[in-house]
Amino acid sequence: MEWDEAWSRAVWGGEGERDTAASVLAAAGEGWTGVAVRTFGEVVRGAVARGWADEDLVRMAGRELGEPSHRMARALAAAPGRKSLGRFVDGERLDRFSAAHTFVELLCLYAALPTITAPTLPPPARPAEGVGGKALARIRALLAKAESTGFPEEAEALSAKAQQLMARHSIDAAELAAAHGGGADAPATRRIGVDRPYEGAKALLLDAVAAANRCESVWSAEYGFATVVGHTADLEVVEVMFTSLLVQADRALHRGRSSRSRDFRESFLISYAARVRERLTAATEAEVAEAARASGPGLLPALAARDLAVRDATRHLFPRTTATRLKGRDPDGWRDGRTAADRARLRDQVPPTFSGSIRNRPRRS
Repeated sequence: MEWDEAWSRAVWGGEGERDTAASVLAAAGEGWTGVAVRTFGEVVRGAVARGWADEDLVRMAGRELGEPSHRMARALAAAPGRKSLGRFVDGERLDRFSAAHTFVELLCLYAALPTITAPTLPPPARPAEGVGGKALARIRALLAKAESTGFPEEAEALSAKAQQLMARHSIDAAELAAAHGGGADAPATRRIGVDRPYEGAKALLLDAVAAANRCESVWSAEYGFATVVGHTADLEVVEVMFTSLLVQADRALHRGRSSRSRDFRESFLISYAARVRERLTAATEAEVAEAARASGPGLLPALAARDLAVRDATRHLFPRTTATRLKGRDPDGWRDGRTAADRARLRDQVPPTFSGSIRNRPRRS
């Protein structure tokens, strides 16, 4: 059997067909990596044409196949070519059939991915000179300190300061866009991975960070990512803040007892996301109010115009969305999650449940 026929059968076949394809590929001898990479390039180009970005493909490999397929996907995405594949195989110490089987699984996953809606918005404007670089560096530095400190109160203060700078960063970009007529700075999109476990609660946290930073988030639960719509100045800080808050939440979740129930963990993260939403929104509103007093009457209409542009772009990309409602059922998890997000409020009354909702792209029928 020829290789092209073997791997084509493997895409929609079972384990037996994948084993056959791996055997055919391994039988190509020392030149198997060249054959593999040629097919890989064709399959990746097809997936990209169906709306998948390179980083989406790597994430799906980790989500659906695990290791070492995920490591192989990362290696090929970083430096596609037979030498890169050969180095990966040598580094993993795989025999030829095992390497070929791992490759075939990856190839079949990519080839079977369906068509998804690729974000189609006008290309984002280049950030104006002097805006972004220094602010983002300060924000990253503050969040890095928040992640590394062993003192929860210090982490909270550092994260709050980072959000204040994020809001100021967005305001500066809005003022510059308004000064240049406002038309060039159109909304853009960014896909951000939302990993298992408890991906619903994590998507709720991302939605909270996005909303506080003048962006909108739509979760594609089936594929493990959310599409965030916003202006270029805001998208970067959303991803940076979301990643940092996940690190801080994970550390707080594992502090103390090592054994936690699934209900506890999920309730913790839902409550954490809810309190983060309150805190970040309050910080943004305070910064906007202060900036409006200093800048005069032109700022609020400029911000409102940007908010409207983001909403319109989101509706254009996702005309149909559904609401996914999440409930936390463990009172201890709810309390600890809120405490982790706001150490100053230790005496809140704990309700029996807490719920939140996120917008979700409908699943394929």
